[in-house]
Amino acid sequence: MKTIGLIGGMSWESSKLYYEFLNTKAKDLLGGSHSAKCVMVSVDFAEIERLTFKGDWDAIGILMKHAAQQLERAGADIILLCTNTIHLVSHYISENVSIPFMHIAATTGESIKKIGLKKVALLGTKFTMEKDFYTKSLINDFGLDVLIPDEHDRQVVHDIIYNELVKGQFTNTSKQTVIEIVKELQNQGAQGVILGCTELPILISELDVAIPIFDTGKIHAYEAIEWSLKSR
Repeated sequence: MKTIGLIGGMSWESSKLYYEFLNTKAKDLLGGSHSAKCVMVSVDFAEIERLTFKGDWDAIGILMKHAAQQLERAGADIILLCTNTIHLVSHYISENVSIPFMHIAATTGESIKKIGLKKVALLGTKFTMEKDFYTKSLINDFGLDVLIPDEHDRQVVHDIIYNELVKGQFTNTSKQTVIEIVKELQNQGAQGVILGCTELPILISELDVAIPIFDTGKIHAYEAIEWSLKSR
């Protein structure tokens, strides 16, 4: 089994799920008392958040580069960035290490392609929904039609993420709000919904909506375990 390197802390609420997903999948595939071989560098999210809202993506990229290089020195064989939004600067990782980098949009696109969906909704931060670093891969590499909420609903989801979810607050009011937004996107033709913020699956699940959901963190972690075993 290869060693999986994780850049976490964005937020730690979802990063802890990565550890659970990796170990659960390793045990499912290998049985017995097997667990995942992994190492994590966890950043201070307050610093990332401050730079995000300043729009200083280059500074964030440099922090990600340093974290990735720490993981490589620690013996990681592959790197996962345990967040969707910060993939905006993922090139700072892929261009500055000699080990593979597994992009979360690519693993999500593969998962959607496997079940044959053509039109999917994307929820996440405004950066993830409005910039093209994420949707470009889904459209160009997987031929998907990607729907995003209207401007008002994008702001609502964004605020729920930054004001509540990353702080460990998961309220029924916000849950119902997100469910209604998903329903509206379903009415527009969405066949599934990408939860493109790794905290969103803590708020809603496949039991809450009538279309398939794609838990990007779980998909990402599961694919990493598959890779780690195939690469033995």
